[in-house]
Amino acid sequence: MMTNKRISLAPMIDYTTMDFRAFARLFNPNIHLYTEMISTSAILKGDAKHHLRCHPSESPVVLQLGGSNPDEMAKAVRVTEALGFGYCEYNINVGCPSDRVQHNKIGACLMAEPQVVADMVRAMKNETDKPITVKHRIGIDDCDSYEFMRDFVQTVAEAGCTHFITHARIAWLQGLSPKQNREIPPLRYEEVYRLKQDFPDLTIEINGGISHLDDIKTQLAKVDGVMIGRAFYHNPYLMAECHLLWGSQPPSHRQIFENLISYLKKRADEGVNLAVLTRHYLGLFQGMAGARRWRQDLSGKSVLTVDEIYQSGDRVLSQNGQ
Repeated sequence: MMTNKRISLAPMIDYTTMDFRAFARLFNPNIHLYTEMISTSAILKGDAKHHLRCHPSESPVVLQLGGSNPDEMAKAVRVTEALGFGYCEYNINVGCPSDRVQHNKIGACLMAEPQVVADMVRAMKNETDKPITVKHRIGIDDCDSYEFMRDFVQTVAEAGCTHFITHARIAWLQGLSPKQNREIPPLRYEEVYRLKQDFPDLTIEINGGISHLDDIKTQLAKVDGVMIGRAFYHNPYLMAECHLLWGSQPPSHRQIFENLISYLKKRADEGVNLAVLTRHYLGLFQGMAGARRWRQDLSGKSVLTVDEIYQSGDRVLSQNGQ
């Protein structure tokens, strides 16, 4: 049985919304779920309650913040704590290579400014007793030596951060899209293992290119945790298979589906148009007979009822003897 190890759902803009996170929780009670990155300006200048909302079932859930101003990051934590949504941890985004964030000095470009990240950690720790963690790349552009990452981690750790999630690719901030930055720079897992060896007292979690249970087991022998993004999103039953890591049996697709229907009934009662949510659930029956029909039934509709969703899913499950 797994102790002192962690599996996480990665923060993904437009993907890890409240409605996907509540769905993800149906597969596994142990996985740490991450919000989309939420910028400090969205919290401090926008509708904080709307941006920060989460479902009670989601816990443990981590809020990922994007920003580069220590005072604003501290204020964002203060506002979030006051709203009482129950996030278990705050994570600083130092990994996203998107143009959308670079011009605001958010994300991977901050690897070049470890002192700023350290100052953010200190400021945030003054507002909460909850852990402050950092998600980062192994390097950026020409700053791609192991020593560059090691020095970054050391500076930030000295500020009191004890948990680092390392995407095992460098980020090329010029010339590559975010999608290309997830695929083109080669994976350099060995450097993440070396980081754990050099900082044995830190929690080092690995991210990037991990998509099967056997891959997860291999990584957990070397580091303290595994974070997975798109593989969990497109094949969410992998989260259920992770039950085996904790020595328990995965729930069936039928159990997960019935619980999803209960959740969707509540959302429909709140007046939500379910057709807006169903893009998050297309991977439920990944690899099963009838999965394509399920995806078609849930896609491109302007309105969907709970009954229509139930009939489509029930058809797939019956086809597969569930």
